[in-house]
Amino acid sequence: MHSTMDVHRDNKEAETVFNWRSIKSLAVIAASLTAIMLPALAFASEGGHGGPHLDGALLSGMWVIPFACMLLSIAIFPLAAPHFWHHHFGKVAAFWGLAFLVPFTFQFGFELALYETIHTLFLEYIPFIILLFALFTVAGGVRLTGSLVGTPALNTGILLIGTLLASWMGTTGAAMLLIRPLLRANAHRKYKVHSVVFFIFLVANVGGSLTPLGDPPLFLGFLKGVSFFWTTVHMLAPMALVASILLAVFFAMDTYLFGKEGKPMPKGDAAGSGEKFGMEGKVNLILLGGVVAAVLMSGMWRPHVSFDLYHVPVELQNIARDVLLLVIAGLSLKLTDPESRRKNDFNWFPIIEVAKLFSGIFISMIPAIAILKAGEHGALSAVINMVSHEGTPVNPMYFWLTGALSSFLDNAPTYLVFFNTAGGDAVHLMNDMSQTLLAISAGAVFMGANTYIGNAPNFMVRSIAEDQGVKMPSFFGYMAWSGSILIPCFIIVTLVFF
Repeated sequence: MHSTMDVHRDNKEAETVFNWRSIKSLAVIAASLTAIMLPALAFASEGGHGGPHLDGALLSGMWVIPFACMLLSIAIFPLAAPHFWHHHFGKVAAFWGLAFLVPFTFQFGFELALYETIHTLFLEYIPFIILLFALFTVAGGVRLTGSLVGTPALNTGILLIGTLLASWMGTTGAAMLLIRPLLRANAHRKYKVHSVVFFIFLVANVGGSLTPLGDPPLFLGFLKGVSFFWTTVHMLAPMALVASILLAVFFAMDTYLFGKEGKPMPKGDAAGSGEKFGMEGKVNLILLGGVVAAVLMSGMWRPHVSFDLYHVPVELQNIARDVLLLVIAGLSLKLTDPESRRKNDFNWFPIIEVAKLFSGIFISMIPAIAILKAGEHGALSAVINMVSHEGTPVNPMYFWLTGALSSFLDNAPTYLVFFNTAGGDAVHLMNDMSQTLLAISAGAVFMGANTYIGNAPNFMVRSIAEDQGVKMPSFFGYMAWSGSILIPCFIIVTLVFF
């Protein structure tokens, strides 16, 4: 996550000492967690598929510690020990995953631990990574040629186009397609961090508001019975409001910084001035459509065929989707000129980084999701109970609590929890409780922008930007940006719509 140049500047001898001390400290923490969690209450029951299932209602909040430590590692290590982090972030992710799984196995038994691990890997993590891999590979094969000069007008135009595309090709697809043109256009600029931050706000999150194709939570709602264009009609006004504010703020900020830099222009061929304006790898646009079609197919085709992998039902349509996505990625690699990818600054480090870090995140997040799914019977019952008063939904709380939890947890299951808390009947929610459904939808989509891990493409965009030399804010530094810019927008949304 740290740039290569900075990594090479680190003092190797000091880092070696730090590495040894860090490993010892991590071992002590793991032992402490084991001692703390072993006495905790737990319960496994037989589920619908004859396998063990975890009852999140009897989990204490202590089980969330490894997940919290995973997030703190992402926040602190790149600043405190960049060399160590650059070379060992995968080991750190594995450590925190094991810091949950080892005491979990002792307390619940091997059978339940294996079930939860397989359930998370095969129903959540592997499909997540395959989709990201396909989009990363395909979008990385599209290269805009010619002069792209990062003026305020061009940058704002890229953000606007990405925001409009995100609802129809997914936030991840739009982000992977446009982040490299944005970075290349601004390569000569001194101030460019703000462009990437606003890109995450708009293209990777807010832009995915209008259809179930835009963001996973809305796709889950579609599968639960929310009509395809209900989202378009009801989310249009809040999405347009937030996007307009953010685009206006960005244009003003970029205009000021562009002027402060002396309105720089790239030297020589730095922006591709030796090439005609055009596009290479057009076949990848067709393949992007194939990715969207594969995802839609998995949601709409119901063959009612599944394969049990240690009591975990892996459905045929999902297997077909993942195989199709891998085939599409393979076709992209075969059909795209390698030299075009090289000129597009394409390499595999960002997807490797995301795959390793999110393996730790998904595993250590298991108890947090289980507690959340337990609703008013779980450790977060006080939070769940805040969304209604004497049987009446409190829509502002639905918006803020769905959003706050979506900022740190997977926003798809978070959406589903509050969808079910509101009754779970799509027809009733769309008609008699439309504002409540709107609050849940907007919270899950908009507030995924609050942190780097709030939505799938956020971390990927950051990794690509850093890989190309942009010194992005730290985990907490990014939250300072989102807190100062996004939270006021969300307050306005609350006052206007809820």
